[in-house]
Amino acid sequence: MSTLSTPQLPAQGILEPLGDEDRDILSGYGEFLPVQPGQHLIEEGMQQSSLFFVVSGKFHATAMRGGHKVLLGPVQKGETLGEINLLDPNVASATVTAVEFSQVWRIDGGNLEGYINEYPRSAAWLLIGIGRTIAHRLRTVNEKIASFYSA
Repeated sequence: MSTLSTPQLPAQGILEPLGDEDRDILSGYGEFLPVQPGQHLIEEGMQQSSLFFVVSGKFHATAMRGGHKVLLGPVQKGETLGEINLLDPNVASATVTAVEFSQVWRIDGGNLEGYINEYPRSAAWLLIGIGRTIAHRLRTVNEKIASFYSA
């Protein structure tokens, strides 16, 4: 007899401050998705309004610049994608492609609002984590711009 296990959100990245029960409750507000190697999770220029948390696997984020595909960087277990568009829905600024078999958890803005209303204390920690991720990425971009002009 086989038993199916329910995927669980790990205590990593933006979810690290949340307890086991909080992560179990949060998982019910989104969905777990398998992503095959070579499959696009997000496509540049397409409407995108969800947050993705990488449960397992690895992705590459790329963008077209001047007619060339530019690797923006890897995205791995415990990292998130789509933070900006979760808060301000728009088109995706990059394509995100699975490098290996991966699993993500996805939540959209409406379900996040439901979670915030029902569980404000743990949602506050989640939003702090999202804010820190955005701040870190903005700081990294600012440093790259500054180094480009100082060279």
